[in-house]
Amino acid sequence: MTVVVLLILAVLLILSVQAARRKRLRLLVLYILLILPCAMLFYFSVYYRAGEEARRALPDREAVPISFAASARFFDGPGEDTALIFYPGAKVEAAAYAPLLSKIAAGGVDCFLVEMPLHFAFLGVNAADQIIETQRFDRWILAGHSLGGVAASSYAAAHTDAVAGIVLLASYPAGEQGSMPFLSIYGDRDTVLNRESYEKSRAFWPKDAEELVIPGGNHAQFGDYGPQRGDGEAVITPDEQQTQTAQTILHWIQTRISEGGKAA
Repeated sequence: MTVVVLLILAVLLILSVQAARRKRLRLLVLYILLILPCAMLFYFSVYYRAGEEARRALPDREAVPISFAASARFFDGPGEDTALIFYPGAKVEAAAYAPLLSKIAAGGVDCFLVEMPLHFAFLGVNAADQIIETQRFDRWILAGHSLGGVAASSYAAAHTDAVAGIVLLASYPAGEQGSMPFLSIYGDRDTVLNRESYEKSRAFWPKDAEELVIPGGNHAQFGDYGPQRGDGEAVITPDEQQTQTAQTILHWIQTRISEGGKAA
């Protein structure tokens, strides 16, 4: 995909040089207006689709009713006071995270799985607004996977009055997170996560931030969308990685959020 985009940009550069030499600026503008939108549409049309396990999780497989609310899938478990809003990874179908969020909801924390425009969280950073404004919960947790986590952390940092905590899966914040409870989880077989950027991001973490490194886990297995290009090979199953992730998040919310988190 990157090669295709680079080739298109190279063609545009060549055409711009030719057009400039011939003073055919109108033709150059026409080329840009025609080719660039096509390139963008092609780029966003290719994404990771949810696997069979995720699709089986959608119809209440774990006795967690799932419906649509505020432009998101709502996983309605037994919890009543705390909810988690989840931002999917870039170019990943949101439904791929159904198995993980079903486990979290079944454990007592309802979840909202956001459907991002063009499967790209940075096009919907403020998607949590509608959920928080229209749904009744005492405490809100923002969470996200990969680039979805970066977007979620950006929202949380800008809405510290409404967000009680942030959970990042194979991700890192792009700026200061203040003093809100912070949980980071990634797999030790993850070769997609930029470790250098991850380590530098620790400067933005609150002093009491918590971290879990899952032995044998990789980048893609937080969801169910198949192998991800450039990722390491996991030595545990997706279910094992998701179960450990869900249990850690639930314990963290119980100990760090429910006993003194902020009200929305």
